[in-house]
Amino acid sequence: MKYLLIIFGLVLVGAGCVRTDGETPEAVVLNTNAQTIPASDTTLVLRGRNLNAIPSSVFIRTDLTMLDLSGNALTGAPQAEIGRLLNLVELNLSNNQLTGLPAELGRLKQLQVLDVSNNRLTGLPLELGELTQLRILDISGNPYSMQDLDQIASKLTGTDIRR
Repeated sequence: MKYLLIIFGLVLVGAGCVRTDGETPEAVVLNTNAQTIPASDTTLVLRGRNLNAIPSSVFIRTDLTMLDLSGNALTGAPQAEIGRLLNLVELNLSNNQLTGLPAELGRLKQLQVLDVSNNRLTGLPLELGELTQLRILDISGNPYSMQDLDQIASKLTGTDIRR
């Protein structure tokens, strides 16, 4: 039993679940592919890291204003939890293999720049039309549905839509 507790403790420390450096919670860091990012930084760049999914630790960073996941190996659609990042102003998901986007992106009311260029998007969630602060929507390099885009564009009259 004693050895089991020691092994469990080592697993927790190795997984980053237990702080061993005595730092306060304000100094917690996010460790993603050997990149240490201070919790006080509101910009997270995970570009070109060969990620096939967005790390779940990203979704607890509700303070983020910029998230760059470009040039990875993301497939399918980003997890719905991306809708928790309510302070995002810029989101870059370009140059992946995404085939869809979650409707939860419509919750990101502060979003001004959304770059999903050079993916494999065949459909676009109509909820993108709810992003009234959006200045730039880059969907170039995707085989998206023109019908979806027409409905979204009719609501985003002040947005530069890059096709």
